[in-house]
Amino acid sequence: MPWCRAVAARSLSRGLSLCVALAVTGLPVRADPVADFYKGKVVSLVIGYGSGGGYDVYGRLVATHLGKYIPGNPTVVVQNMPGAGSLRSVNYLYNNAPKDGTVIGAFARDMPLLGIIGNNPNVRFDPRKLIWLGSSSSYANDAYLLFTRKDAAVKSLAEARVPGGPPLVLGATAEGATGNDISMLLRDALGLHIRLIAGYPDSNALFLAADRKETDGRFVGLSAVASSHAEWLRGESAMHVLLQFARVTRHPQFPDVPTARELAASDRSRALIELAELPYRLSRPFAAPPGLPAERAEALQAAFLAVHKDPQYLDQAQRLKVDVSPVGGEDVLAAIESIAGAPPELLDYMKKLLSDSKNG
Repeated sequence: MPWCRAVAARSLSRGLSLCVALAVTGLPVRADPVADFYKGKVVSLVIGYGSGGGYDVYGRLVATHLGKYIPGNPTVVVQNMPGAGSLRSVNYLYNNAPKDGTVIGAFARDMPLLGIIGNNPNVRFDPRKLIWLGSSSSYANDAYLLFTRKDAAVKSLAEARVPGGPPLVLGATAEGATGNDISMLLRDALGLHIRLIAGYPDSNALFLAADRKETDGRFVGLSAVASSHAEWLRGESAMHVLLQFARVTRHPQFPDVPTARELAASDRSRALIELAELPYRLSRPFAAPPGLPAERAEALQAAFLAVHKDPQYLDQAQRLKVDVSPVGGEDVLAAIESIAGAPPELLDYMKKLLSDSKNG
């Protein structure tokens, strides 16, 4: 029909005009170098702890969804690398991992603090030079809790502060892990009589030690308990909560449990506690090695934040009962700079305190 031929002719004419315009202007069809690089690749997410703990839960949850937001849609696989409270994994990420965007890491929130105060000779990284993707949690809805057995010799904070009284025996993993540092800090800042048994391999072992009465309890995040050991939160549980840390105000789930800030008897103790709480702004941090090509670093950072808006991620996080209050790489760096900018006397005091904890 004549009108069909006319429509076809006009369409052909428009297509030819576009091709001619591109040829004349010299505009190429732009390729995406980031997508080209990642297409068909495998990205390793190195988690600085064994399987089953809170960091592992967050890491695997992010890994499940991250690939679909990285251009080129690479496969993301998890590699657990426990050791020294995740220090082993950070040293690997900083010094040995490929610096091309195919390896990223998730590790303890205390690692930047250790890197800044420089009290540990095994630290071989500068936290300000890592490529920070962000943190899955800024602790907005979480709390770091001191759980103890109801049948322990020490049944209250008042009893834990009695000079010469029975110690509160707590479990912890290797040097540099959060449970160690906070236990030592509060022993000093609040006068708690704590005896720390360090060297447990992972979070599961710490839960088991308390359940078996090898220890009186442990410090652990609320989200980690909710996702991996929820029986501790039930009314009939053998455990109860004596103290909450990394909270400006009391967590609504524990309105009768005091915060560490409330218990501080001096301005110096309160300032020390506030400094130690700064890493919780980057509670579940993710980073890549330094030296990545800028466009890949930006793509990873954008993909990380996009994951935390993914409906499937949010649904899984709700079912796992983990906190979702993400922050980006710039916010992580701001928290690190806040730590580095603390008064020198507080940083020196923290360095001495943590060195003393290393020596028992």
